[in-house]
Amino acid sequence: MELRNIAIIAHVDHGKTTLVDELLKQSGAFRANEAVSERAMDSNDIERERGITILAKCTSVEWHGARINIVDTPGHADFGGEVERILSMVDGVCLLVDAAEGPMPQTKFVLAKALALGLRPIVVLNKVDKPDAEPDRALNEVFDLFANLGADDDQLDFPHVYASGRSGWADKELDGPRKDLSALFDLIVAHVPAPKVLSRVDEPFSMLATTLSADPYLGRILTGRVESGRITTGTTLKSLSRTGDRLEQFRVTKILAFRGLTQTTIDEATAGDIVTLAGMTKATVADTLCAMEVDTALPSQPIDPPTITVTFGINDSPLAGRDGSKVQSRVIRDRLMKEAEVNVAIKIADTPGGEAFEVSGRGELQMGVLIENMRREGFELSISRPRVIFQDIDGVRNEPIEEVTIDVDDDYSGAVIDKLTGERKGELVEMKPAGVGKTRIIAHVPSRGLIGYQGQFLTDTRGTGVLNRIFHGWVPHKGPIQGRRQGVLISTEAGVSVAYALWNLEERGRMFIGPQEQVYVGMLIGEHSRENDLEVNPLKGKKLTNVRASGTDEAVRLTPHIKMSLEEAIAYIDDDELVEVTPKIIRLRKRLLDPNERKRQSRKD
Repeated sequence: MELRNIAIIAHVDHGKTTLVDELLKQSGAFRANEAVSERAMDSNDIERERGITILAKCTSVEWHGARINIVDTPGHADFGGEVERILSMVDGVCLLVDAAEGPMPQTKFVLAKALALGLRPIVVLNKVDKPDAEPDRALNEVFDLFANLGADDDQLDFPHVYASGRSGWADKELDGPRKDLSALFDLIVAHVPAPKVLSRVDEPFSMLATTLSADPYLGRILTGRVESGRITTGTTLKSLSRTGDRLEQFRVTKILAFRGLTQTTIDEATAGDIVTLAGMTKATVADTLCAMEVDTALPSQPIDPPTITVTFGINDSPLAGRDGSKVQSRVIRDRLMKEAEVNVAIKIADTPGGEAFEVSGRGELQMGVLIENMRREGFELSISRPRVIFQDIDGVRNEPIEEVTIDVDDDYSGAVIDKLTGERKGELVEMKPAGVGKTRIIAHVPSRGLIGYQGQFLTDTRGTGVLNRIFHGWVPHKGPIQGRRQGVLISTEAGVSVAYALWNLEERGRMFIGPQEQVYVGMLIGEHSRENDLEVNPLKGKKLTNVRASGTDEAVRLTPHIKMSLEEAIAYIDDDELVEVTPKIIRLRKRLLDPNERKRQSRKD
């Protein structure tokens, strides 16, 4: 049987996972009566809730005698560590581009990685049935992007199809029959080369581990493409680190291959197959699994460095331990180390006291997903404000800068440009029309300036703007950037909040809490209307007398309080504040809860 290995790459929300669903259905991977959820490839709860792909997933379909292994990859640059490794084990890519939006920042990110590896992409112009779709413009922009990224003549001569993943059709011509995806299947088989390693079947076995996961029955399992030789169950292998050091010797207990959405046990795998092996205890991502006589590790893709750091600490608030079962620093450390093993884009470092850990990664979304996973597992944490990582280059302090692409209504473009280039030290790179009444703004902005900007951006654009960002490079430090302008309202008492007290405080600012909520000294209960912090009492009830007057004792009516998401809370806090995260609630607090300690600290600063 012929073999093809292909990855589906695209900007977030351009329809990768939906297209893979249709490929599975039309290839017969599902039974006619099988109940399959929408976006079957997004198996993680958070992926389904947010509508994004976080973890790369493998599947396999058969088409006219050819087996096509398909990998669905994440679109967010925060999860780019997955994309970089996946591309090294496939022989072709399908680049999906939304026919209305055209190429976006992550399109550029994933395409640059694919072109650098010498892959020849197939371009799928998706969502051409949208009312605002402009497939011809999108195709021209894709060609320009290929040229700008230094594609060679073979790569520039890319085949393309027009498609609608949701409706389940793809055609070579825009006005084609629009019946099914056979044109895309045929193009994959014709255009994507068979794995080059097929000629190395008779050499000793070697495989580069690309993704790591754990199975309750099989233990540690590693997935990758067999680079040479063949493997059978029961064979003894060894693992080599990236530098060629021997890590362990183990016996292969099981070989699993992807067939549709399920993994099936197979007896033998040969060069070119994408398979999962079980039996190892130490080997991890980017290690080489090989026969005993092999001494050279396979080359693995370098991973882009982290750009932000967040401190994960134990929850030491007065309400600690009420919601979660995992509160000790040792348990938190073990969980973070386990995450760093699976996710190569994350780095963990201990702090001097041992009660907190520095977690470095690609962006706020990646950190938010990790924290969300941990709180669902029963952890309680205190989280600091994200800080960017600086680098010394030739004796000069450099900071990370990001390319920001914004699609916004014309009316709001002035406010957006003013915030990015004025307050946040960004530089405007390009500004052009992007459809009727819309403007596309491209700017280079320091990562520091984008922490906490999302909420302000949505306010400035009345919720209609779309912001995408991607790591661009390192530039000399751009000087101080103004943080949050407003002060906060800090509780001076511990207990249960009272509606009457909150009603009296509304003229001081906007509340973060409602009535009948647990509060403690040093907890942030609202945003002050001025720039200074203000200590207030949210427990102060109404003084009762024997005198009653009609109309004066009516029920208190409160303005709805602000409910922040996890990412919003982390971006909102200042350097002297923390986010308390438990399985049930998210609270904001001062790092030092005692007001006298805060005063002493402010005098030192």
